[in-house]
Amino acid sequence: MNQPLLRVVVDTPLRRSFDYLPAAEGALPAPGCRVRVPFGNRALIGVIISIESQSDVPASKLKRIHEVIDDAPIFDEPLLALLRWASDYYHHPLGEVVATALPKLAREGARLGARVECFGLTTSGREALAAGEPRRAAKQRRVLEWLRDHDDGAGVPATALAELTGWREAARALQAKDWIHVGERAVPSAAQLAGGEPAAVQPPALSAEQAAAVEAVGLRDPNAFHAWLLHGITGSGKTEVYLRLAAAALARGRRVLVLVPEIGLTPQLVGRFAHRFPDVPYTVMHSGLTDTLRLSAWRATSDGSARLVLGTRSAVFAPVPDLGLMIVDEEHDASFKQQEGGFRYSARDLAVVRAQALGIPIILGSATPGLESLHNVASGRYTRLHLPRRAANAQPPMLRLVDLRAERVHAGLSTTAVTTMQQHLADGGQVLVYINRRGYAPTLACTACGWVAPCQACDARLTVYRNAGRLRCHHCGADRELPRQCPQCGYAVKTVGQGTERVEETLAETFPGVAIARLDRDVVRRSDELAAVMTRVASGEARILVGTQMVAKGHDFPAVTLVVVLNADQGLFNTDFRAAERLAQTIVQVAGRAGRGERAGLVLIQTEYPEHPLLAGLLEGGYDAFATAALEERRAAGWPPFSRLAALRASATQAPQAIAFLEAARALAPEILRRHAAPLKLLGPAPAAMAKRAGRHHAQLLIESAERGALHRFLDHWLPAVEALPEARRVRFALDVDPLELF
Repeated sequence: MNQPLLRVVVDTPLRRSFDYLPAAEGALPAPGCRVRVPFGNRALIGVIISIESQSDVPASKLKRIHEVIDDAPIFDEPLLALLRWASDYYHHPLGEVVATALPKLAREGARLGARVECFGLTTSGREALAAGEPRRAAKQRRVLEWLRDHDDGAGVPATALAELTGWREAARALQAKDWIHVGERAVPSAAQLAGGEPAAVQPPALSAEQAAAVEAVGLRDPNAFHAWLLHGITGSGKTEVYLRLAAAALARGRRVLVLVPEIGLTPQLVGRFAHRFPDVPYTVMHSGLTDTLRLSAWRATSDGSARLVLGTRSAVFAPVPDLGLMIVDEEHDASFKQQEGGFRYSARDLAVVRAQALGIPIILGSATPGLESLHNVASGRYTRLHLPRRAANAQPPMLRLVDLRAERVHAGLSTTAVTTMQQHLADGGQVLVYINRRGYAPTLACTACGWVAPCQACDARLTVYRNAGRLRCHHCGADRELPRQCPQCGYAVKTVGQGTERVEETLAETFPGVAIARLDRDVVRRSDELAAVMTRVASGEARILVGTQMVAKGHDFPAVTLVVVLNADQGLFNTDFRAAERLAQTIVQVAGRAGRGERAGLVLIQTEYPEHPLLAGLLEGGYDAFATAALEERRAAGWPPFSRLAALRASATQAPQAIAFLEAARALAPEILRRHAAPLKLLGPAPAAMAKRAGRHHAQLLIESAERGALHRFLDHWLPAVEALPEARRVRFALDVDPLELF
């Protein structure tokens, strides 16, 4: 076949591409362009991944595409290569990977370039005008003259013709005579431009460690890949290092992509960058935007009008042209890993892969780096830049354990915590109270028969929301009325435990007249609501802030002098091998909110296990000592980063179906292992820690290997066989490569 073929992927779970003939007319579209294609009895939006000369499909069965949507590729070759790599590494269909990289409206076929209707003279129209036509239609003649005088070769936009009274009717008559033609022209998108006076922006003086970090990156070839781990304690000025390095990249004419783990951090970091670079157009990409705004942000990124792009996880796929620097803030955060749904990827890891492919530097910043990143430093793959001191000579907070076994406790607050809060409030300080539980209480129980309020769809208890008078499940969203008595025996019910709502109530009773703010996902659902809480705290209006993990992530509260951690024991005895790492990171991050201003900070950690090695180690040696010990434990146990994991997860309406599927999948392994001699082992199958969620029963099978290559070679041969199993039709299943949580 001499005619070129278009190899296209579409948003389906099929692990293959599809060949199509080009349209009968028009230029051949390039790889990276979207096309509308016939697919069965439907028309789907696909993306061309290559141009081929041969196909396995007989020529008589090849269909033509319906439409070319893009004039130019929306994915350049490096970005297409990243998507292919991600598809291979995470063993996920390329069509769904590509769809993940696109905003929703783009997946539905919306044009990425904004377009307007435009008009121009035809050859016959020019000849008619030169001959003095039209002689008896003044409005038509005026339109022809306007087009002759204002057409720059791309046509005159309809908005420009609007100055002429009655132009639309005249244009229709001229088009019928073939004296004008009608088309479209692209309109460049406009990125946001920060306000403010550049001269008023005076960067603060760098500390010796900050200056050394900026200099180390600057001395490297800016057009060569290098991964830097910026390990700075909380308050050490990591953001200022980001700003200096971004300034250097922008000065070279390059663009900068900054990733943050959650929407909550985006406004704060955007504000810092916008203030520092008031003349640099920027755009923001995160899931909190409307579909229209997300498409607009993609447009501004794709056409290059945005020189600075800030976003959450999916922004790792942003089509930034001439990218010169990537920054991943809070690189340890689990939010960078997509853990639900179809395509389960790590934005942090893909950012490193993208930077390496482009030959540009990448900065991974954190006060509590992930153990994988620290292992990469030890093995020479990353270079660590250390900021061990706080900016402006602020002192690190002092940590102190509060033994709850020896304390009187009321609604989760120990006597020591209450008296210490009184002292700090009296001295003009602010207080942050951390508890990683939303709602009023985690359990509602009967005082007589022992009944607890269960979720009918999950192996979980319903959370009490007393102010709303509701019981809610944090796993499936179930919602029902809060009962006044036990539905089982009729006796009185009581709340057990504390959540942010109850702690807020207790603090209001304990400190009357003191303004309290709460920060959790029940009171903050949008960025403007978050900004309102942040303003109350920053202005000093709110003296006490109560919150969940949202308060631990990157926020700067200079007046906070005391942090109280209420439930430090929650992660001490978790069966997940990463639980200790997550707990240590949370404690250090929350503690880092104290004493960031001129006054010293204090952190009280309430625990019933003050002798626990993790807590004792954090107090004595800080996060570095914990990480060193934790890495040695991982090495001895053969857990990541000293091995590689993949998890095959399955769910079904009946528990035996999920287990049967995973057992059948495991039974396929010995033959594949025999043929390919892959050094790996399979663990399970076993029910998930919470076996029933949202009415479905969940189980998993772990695949572990000391060699990354061996794991992926096995998965390449095993997955097609797993998908062909008869049992696969009775379950939902997904593969999670490098899982962060063992459910």
